[in-house]
Amino acid sequence: MATVTIKIPTSMRPLTGAADRVQATGQTVAEVIVDLNRHHPGLQARLCEETGQLRRFINVYVNEDDIRFLDDMDTALSEGDELSIIPAIAGGF
Repeated sequence: MATVTIKIPTSMRPLTGAADRVQATGQTVAEVIVDLNRHHPGLQARLCEETGQLRRFINVYVNEDDIRFLDDMDTALSEGDELSIIPAIAGGF
């Protein structure tokens, strides 16, 4: 089991008691999200569809690599890795 640090975006910080970084454990991104939700209820629903797949407008990086270009939710994690949650920002005229 790897302990990783998760960078929480401002929009989700009310679910973490305003913390901008939290820790969770797991061997994969999916397992870390389940553990994260155990400590901060509501985060998994904000990040994942009911199928368990990452929501379309949420990006997750392990260190600096987009998990969609790795093994997606099955991306393996190592002790000390850092996950960054980055919601897509839309805009226009």
